[in-house]
Amino acid sequence: MNIAVIGCGYVGLVTGACLAEMGNNVTCIDSDSQKVAQLRAGQVPFFEPGLESMVQGNVQRQRLCFATEPGPAIAAAAVVFIAVGTPALAHGGADTRQVFEAAETVGRHMQPDCIVASKSTAPVGTAERIRSILDRAARQRSMTSAHEVVANPEFLREGSAVQDFMRPDRVVLGVQDTGAERLMRGLYAPFVHSHEQLLVMSLRDAELTKYAANAMLATRISFMNEMARLCDALGVDVEQLRRGIGSDARIGQKYLNAGCGYGGSCFPKDVRALLDMGLQARTDLDILAAVAHVNEVQKQWAAGVIAGRFGHRLQGRRFAVWGLSFKPGTDDLREAPALAVISDLLTAGARVSAHDPVAMPRALREWPQQWFESGALQLAVNPLDAVEGADALVLMTEWKLFRAPDFGAIRRSMRGRLIVDGRNQYDPAQLRNLGFDYVGVGRGARDAMPETSAETTLAA
Repeated sequence: MNIAVIGCGYVGLVTGACLAEMGNNVTCIDSDSQKVAQLRAGQVPFFEPGLESMVQGNVQRQRLCFATEPGPAIAAAAVVFIAVGTPALAHGGADTRQVFEAAETVGRHMQPDCIVASKSTAPVGTAERIRSILDRAARQRSMTSAHEVVANPEFLREGSAVQDFMRPDRVVLGVQDTGAERLMRGLYAPFVHSHEQLLVMSLRDAELTKYAANAMLATRISFMNEMARLCDALGVDVEQLRRGIGSDARIGQKYLNAGCGYGGSCFPKDVRALLDMGLQARTDLDILAAVAHVNEVQKQWAAGVIAGRFGHRLQGRRFAVWGLSFKPGTDDLREAPALAVISDLLTAGARVSAHDPVAMPRALREWPQQWFESGALQLAVNPLDAVEGADALVLMTEWKLFRAPDFGAIRRSMRGRLIVDGRNQYDPAQLRNLGFDYVGVGRGARDAMPETSAETTLAA
């Protein structure tokens, strides 16, 4: 099948590469000529395990190509996927301008019976507006044959996106036409292994399903982070709490880890977009408002611990930060909790040495240049270099590289003894026996965790 994908970002590139892997002829379209040239050379502009080799293989087999000119690929496509960005607006709503610009482009070049599938995460009603744009374009071009719009949200996790697309938990199709449903079922048939995995519903149902799924996961994270604060206040270990409630089959273990808050391109943006949708619909979403608030508070947790130990003025202090990306398996720094703690430490006058196995090049490009130019923030070649002379080590991302370090070497390299474990990766008793001052998230250390307030964060 001939397929066009508009947008060579995270979702578009994974979609195009995986569809090509199953034998389809796919053209991914992007207005960024530099990105297109890079992709033609087989170089993926972001880190995602398994994606670059898949892109290279399908480019070599001539099943995947890249273009800046959309016309030929759209005209030849049976299905056109819209996979462009929907960044957050100032008020929290999703900016859908790129989606509608893509729809206008499709309308200028589509052939009769074209199916347009929206993969962009966009508010309820977006697919209907895409259809209106295509209907108008068809009238202007005197096209009489039908064209259909499908809402086909993505459920890709950064760090495992290729696996998620190739072996999905579910595929959601919002459709209005049986012909479009039949074609999309055929397209996804190689990826699904049972009828229950492919869920067909209305356009609006599919659009809201995407947002609600991310909001539910964000809610579980914020709930556990709130429980972690209570655990510290009561002398309870949140890891035992997680085991206890996660063993309930109705709850399960996933997304029950306390930490430094969620980040990335999806959860923060989608929760805010849902709140905006509720505002527009005059419907209060009190739980989601609390989820967002708890997450912002939790991002200050590590800074609060350090303020409790060293005070608010940190001139002459040096801190090591392990992990920059918002989660392991990706170099994505968007709304990463590490950004919050590093910013607070630098604002308080400290110097920071950080290490991340993949995200440091992106940090150099995307984070404030004055941090690096002044030498206040340094990126260490390896984890042990980062802790040299540090007053404390702060773990922000649970990369495998950090799971079993040489704590003897770390103790000899550090000036201080504090380890702030923002991902509850280490055994508190083991580290304390080794002479470290250990603080984890909700690990029951009543004397280790300051009250969460403006007075105890470095930003105060």
